[in-house]
Amino acid sequence: MKRPATMIPPKGRMGVSWVLLTASMVFLAWSCWTFWDMRQGETQDMARDRDQAVTAARNQLAALNSMDAKHVDQGLQRWLDSSTGPLHDQLKRTRNDSKQKIQKAGAGAAGSVTDAALTALDQRSGSARVIATVKIEVTRPGAAPTVQRKRYDAALARTAAGWKLKSLTALPVNAR
Repeated sequence: MKRPATMIPPKGRMGVSWVLLTASMVFLAWSCWTFWDMRQGETQDMARDRDQAVTAARNQLAALNSMDAKHVDQGLQRWLDSSTGPLHDQLKRTRNDSKQKIQKAGAGAAGSVTDAALTALDQRSGSARVIATVKIEVTRPGAAPTVQRKRYDAALARTAAGWKLKSLTALPVNAR
């Protein structure tokens, strides 16, 4: 009896099986390596830097929009601790003037970041940009608290102490 032409001989089936098994093992090895590299490699580093930059920006923007009128020196120090570069230099240069204005006004403010997003990250240069919206509750002696909303574009720099704000630009808020 003749075998059909489409049937693979038993010897050939073993060869095809070995080729498929080898291809499967190569694919499995490549998949495992890719997964490991993703979890341990540059992608993981970028995700960590991204998260750290956004967290730092949230904390520092809240600090720069907060002030306890009874503890002005500590508040101004938090401003300095949250900044680096040109922003730090400006805050340091205007510290005494800021202290006098805050003490004279007697107002306090509690800032909280309601939303923030990373818009740029350069790991090599250690720089990042974040946009954020901030809610600020202002309390004045003898008056009811008021709420302000602000938006910022912030540049950050990675320092030995972590990410710090190096510039801060207020963005217009649509009043609809």
